[in-house]
Amino acid sequence: MTLILNNDDVRSVLTMEVAMRALEEAYAQLAREEAVCRPRIDIQIPTSDPNKVYQWGTMEGGSISGYFAIRMKSDVIYEQEYNGAVTQEKYCVRPGNYCGLILLTSIENGEPLALINDGYLQHIRVGADSGIGTKYMAKKEARVVGMLGSGGMARSHAESFLLARKIRRIQVYSPTKEHREDYAREVGERFDIEVEAVDSPRDVYRGADIVAGCTDSAIPIIVGDWLEEGTHVTCIGGHPDEATIKRIDVSLRLGNAPAPWGRPELELPDEYLTYAAKSQTPSNRRMKTPGKKAHGAIAEDRAITLAELLGGKKPGRTSSRQITYSERGNVQGAQFFAVAGKVYELAKQKGLGKEIPTEWLLQDIRD
Repeated sequence: MTLILNNDDVRSVLTMEVAMRALEEAYAQLAREEAVCRPRIDIQIPTSDPNKVYQWGTMEGGSISGYFAIRMKSDVIYEQEYNGAVTQEKYCVRPGNYCGLILLTSIENGEPLALINDGYLQHIRVGADSGIGTKYMAKKEARVVGMLGSGGMARSHAESFLLARKIRRIQVYSPTKEHREDYAREVGERFDIEVEAVDSPRDVYRGADIVAGCTDSAIPIIVGDWLEEGTHVTCIGGHPDEATIKRIDVSLRLGNAPAPWGRPELELPDEYLTYAAKSQTPSNRRMKTPGKKAHGAIAEDRAITLAELLGGKKPGRTSSRQITYSERGNVQGAQFFAVAGKVYELAKQKGLGKEIPTEWLLQDIRD
């Protein structure tokens, strides 16, 4: 039987601690070449609305540990401006609905094991990455987090930072006052720590040991001129500005997708690759800029990988005064087989989800 798991099922079994352990093992498997993945691939197609673009995205990977997974997203994307901030918005069918699915299979017999909603798992796995980066790169005495953003990603990041360091305070900013105040109240009560909603993004940086960009901004979100000495930085929405990149002393990249078999020249550091159809009708839509690559390693000349750090080949932070940075790299595919595999095992143990006959997904005509 194939298991269908929704976000409530995933939430009931997946903890941040489980996700961080699963991801660290997946990155170790990649370093040992026991796992494989590829960068995210997006396909963009103009819609009939001149301000919107259809985007299909996939990422995939698997390992000798037993699982393969592909994560698929079907979105209509567009940009909007609110209180001076430009954000990228998306939906499926109608605003407020999204379509993200993970198909988990067995490498032993090819069986489709599970089809999983990706929403909750997505927030946890991204937060877990930043937690792993913080674990290895933030100064040991880090106690204060500056949080840019107040959505789901900002919540999962708070949880992962608390596992990585003894956090005592979070200062949060987002453009909507109500949202940042709701975040402060909820996160403060949940983790029994001090959380303050601040009225300016500048205030996020004051006294912060860790600064996290957790927004859907379409423009630079981390301001390098505001970073204090010794700060560790993560950014999963928008991107750091040029001043930030110049100030980074050491940048940790958790992993790199390998080159295709026998084609080492095709290895790319890019986070994603995009294929796009074109429209002959003029429009206002913002598709990805032709010729502009997704970012590779941030501060590449100062970058190290997790494998190099753990193997003792390169040092990480060597001073509490250094400014450090951490990012995932282009190994999203590896994340999904690792975390979805754990979710599947735990859900099976608890009897969660709905089962459908695997035969519904099989056929007797060779493809």
